[in-house]
Amino acid sequence: MTKEEKIVQFDPNGLATGDRIYGLPFNSKDAEVVIFPVPWEVTVSYSGGTALGPEAVLEASKQVDLYDPYVRDAWKMGLYMAKIDTKWKERSDKYREKAVAYLGALETGHEDNKTAELLEKINHATHKMVKWVQESTSEYLDKDKLVVLLGGDHSTPLGYLKALAERHRSFGILQIDAHADLRDAYEGFDYSHASIMTNALKEERISKLVQVGIRDYCEEEVDAIAAQNGRVVTYFDRDLKRAKFEGKTWKEQVEEIIEHLPSKVYISFDIDGLDPKLCPNTGTPVAGGFDVEEVLYLFERLSESGRTIIGMDLNEVAPGPHDDWDANVGARILYRMCNLLGKNNGRI
Repeated sequence: MTKEEKIVQFDPNGLATGDRIYGLPFNSKDAEVVIFPVPWEVTVSYSGGTALGPEAVLEASKQVDLYDPYVRDAWKMGLYMAKIDTKWKERSDKYREKAVAYLGALETGHEDNKTAELLEKINHATHKMVKWVQESTSEYLDKDKLVVLLGGDHSTPLGYLKALAERHRSFGILQIDAHADLRDAYEGFDYSHASIMTNALKEERISKLVQVGIRDYCEEEVDAIAAQNGRVVTYFDRDLKRAKFEGKTWKEQVEEIIEHLPSKVYISFDIDGLDPKLCPNTGTPVAGGFDVEEVLYLFERLSESGRTIIGMDLNEVAPGPHDDWDANVGARILYRMCNLLGKNNGRI
C-alpha cells in the first residue's frame, strides 16, 4: 500500500489500533520523521525508570488526539517509531545493577580493585551505547529522515549529536532542563546523564549551548559556564521567574533566548525542565519549572525565527508505579515536537 493510500484509508478521528506510535499507519520507509527509542539508564543518580520511558510513551500515545492547532494535518507527514531494542534494555538493566553496586561502594568508602573494575565495565558499556546510537541515527539521516530521539536518561542523545556533527559544520543546542548537566565525568562515569552537555561541548562543531530553566546546579557547573566565554548561555529558572514578577513577558524572554542561537539548532528536552506536577516520576525532579505550553511556545517561536531545527530529543520520561501520567504528558509533548520538526523542515 502506498503512503497516499494509507492517508486516504486512515481515520484520524478514530480509535488508535495496532502497535505503532499514535496508531498511525506509517512505516520507516514512508515516514518523514522517525522516533528513535533508547531504553537506557545506567548512570542515573537518583530514581530509576527512564529506561521504560519509550515503551510507556508508545502505549500512552494511543490516547493522544491527532489534531495539532499549530501544524494542520500534521499526521499526514508520516511519523514512525523504530522498534524498541530489547537487547539494549537488557544491557541497561545489567549495567545498572553494576552501577548500583559501584555507587554503594563510593558512598560507604569501601572502594577497592573490584570497584575500579566495575567502573571500567560500566564505562565500556556506555561507550558502546553511544556508538550504537550514533550508527543507528546516522542510518536514518542517510535516508533523509528527520530523527527525534526518545530516551532513556539524558546521556542517550550524545551519539545522535555526534552523527549530526558529521553532517553540519556548525550548530547550537537549545536545552530545556532543571539541571545544567555540565559536570565532568560525574561519579566517575564517562557518559553520565549529568555530563551530557560537557560531552556535547567536546564536539567543536557545536558552536553554542543555550540552557533554559536551570534550577539545580553546583559550583563546578557555574565555573564551567564562565570558562566557556560565551559559548554557553544559561537562563536560570530563578532569574526567568523574577523577570516575570517584575513585568517582563515570556514573549520578550523567548525573543532574547532565541537571539543567542545560530542558524541551525538542535533541541534537547529533559522533561524535568517542566514543573514536577507534570512529571513526578522523572529521575531527578526539582521544584519550579515550566508548563508545557511555555516550552512549546519557545519551540514555535524558534521555528518561526528562520532558524533550521536539525534534530530533537525528549528524555527522562519515567512511568509511575501506579499511573501513566508522566508517559501521558510525554506522549503529547513528543507528538507536538515531531510535528514542529517536520513543519520547520518543509515536510508537511
